[in-house]
Amino acid sequence: MNDSQPPFNPADPPVGTKIALPDTPRPLSELPRLARETTALNPWPVALLSQHYHDAVERWPSGWIEGQIVEINNRRSNSVYITLRDSFQDVSISVNGFGPFAQMCRGFQQGDRVVVRGRADLWVKQTRLSFRGDKILKVGAGDLKAQIDELRMRLKGEGLFDSENKVPLPEFPKTIGLVCAPQARAEGDVIMNVNLRWPTVTFKIVHTHVQGPQCPPEVVEAIERLDADPDVDVIIVARGGGSFEDLIGFSDERVVRATAACVTPIVSAIGHEDDWTLIDLAADVRASTPTDAAKRVVPDVREQSQLVANAIATMRMRLESRVAGEERLVEGYVNRPSLTHPQTILEVPQRQLDDLTRRMSIALTRIVDDAQNTVEKLQATLTALSPQSTLDRGYAVVQAADGHVVDSAAAVRPGDELTVTLRRGRVVATAQDVLG
Repeated sequence: MNDSQPPFNPADPPVGTKIALPDTPRPLSELPRLARETTALNPWPVALLSQHYHDAVERWPSGWIEGQIVEINNRRSNSVYITLRDSFQDVSISVNGFGPFAQMCRGFQQGDRVVVRGRADLWVKQTRLSFRGDKILKVGAGDLKAQIDELRMRLKGEGLFDSENKVPLPEFPKTIGLVCAPQARAEGDVIMNVNLRWPTVTFKIVHTHVQGPQCPPEVVEAIERLDADPDVDVIIVARGGGSFEDLIGFSDERVVRATAACVTPIVSAIGHEDDWTLIDLAADVRASTPTDAAKRVVPDVREQSQLVANAIATMRMRLESRVAGEERLVEGYVNRPSLTHPQTILEVPQRQLDDLTRRMSIALTRIVDDAQNTVEKLQATLTALSPQSTLDRGYAVVQAADGHVVDSAAAVRPGDELTVTLRRGRVVATAQDVLG
């Protein structure tokens, strides 16, 4: 039997039995001196065990430790709290210090590789073991941070982070693929907020490790599986907040390349607002938190309902305006004088016709008057030139028997029959003598 463990005592009550203990602290003299002397009826108080731990740790020697700063909190001037990660294994330790040590840490930041001198320290109140530092030295740029920066620059040079490679998110997804840890708060946040905003969505969830060496290959496999599923419209990779080392798996080159190669739109929701990993650069959309991812991938049903209501109201308003305009147009036609008093349509043409008739009458009258004056002038001219006018003045026209006018006495022979035309009537005579 191991002497470090209390021996089996047949007098101990069986499991499940309720025992009675004093309600007030017992003096140290009544408590067992060694841990192996404790029993169920005579146990050590937690404070005593914690104090024994503290006394044991106090005897440990001081020394130097080496690692990489993954978290540092030096907001207070007289204290500093650091999470130091082993440079080669997934092991970390809490380092704290006060006074001069806190001042030494002012120039250090996340990612720095350092060596720290100090000794183990146990906080009795919570039986928490840490390393109390008294000196710190920088080794150089932290290997892990330098590796991530080098990987980021190399992948950026390959174009994996280019904006033209980003795929827009579907406006109304039907199925969301979710990569997260089993029973994680991130899973509940995404599902709850998606259902609140767009209840018709279904989920296909793939659980993976979200930290540690198993994280990268499992996340890659989950992304590839969901990307190959034709029912999945968008993929969310979600993880709650954590330290730099907790999130390091999402900066793995395999995860980044799988994210960049994913044809289905993919959203990264790793950590909180200030947390950044390389998957954020390769994803089509980076969400600050899992809750933010839920808000980005689906619309708000209330907002969409309001948009539809506003569109219907706008259409109704425009239709009513159009109908009212047409009604006013019809009313305008109905009230026009051309419909209420159709005869008015003829008034203008009638005035035009009357005017044209008057103008035509005047024009015809002028034409007739001009023609009449011309006739009268011609008549006067004809009258003046007519033989009748000569006859009226007492002259006569002498014609031979053949009808020719005799204008010379030489053309008449005695005995020729002559016709003498007078003003009124004619006289037939026989020439008895020709003179001239």
